[in-house]
Amino acid sequence: MDFNTRVWELCKRIPKGKVTTYGGLARALGTKAYRAVGNAMNRNPYGAWTAHGEKMVPCHRVVNSDGRVGGFALGTKKKIELLEKEGVEVRCGKVDIKKYLFRF
Repeated sequence: MDFNTRVWELCKRIPKGKVTTYGGLARALGTKAYRAVGNAMNRNPYGAWTAHGEKMVPCHRVVNSDGRVGGFALGTKKKIELLEKEGVEVRCGKVDIKKYLFRF
């Protein structure tokens, strides 16, 4: 399994109503390459807006280490909308990491 696929498979484990960080995903994969994780998220062919069921990779649940929602293929506004729809509160573009963080 290539790196991107490993990232996407791990991302699928983040439950609704929770988020993780790029660094958290990297650590769970045994690497410090959090930027490579971000690149994998950017290449996600199965985002919440394209597919459902087992194939969906919820990359909108991955945020920066300080809670900022960060980039998203469909824009930050859409990422916030998806997170809020799942019960994650976003204030001033940030998620309360202490409250919503999912640890692998």
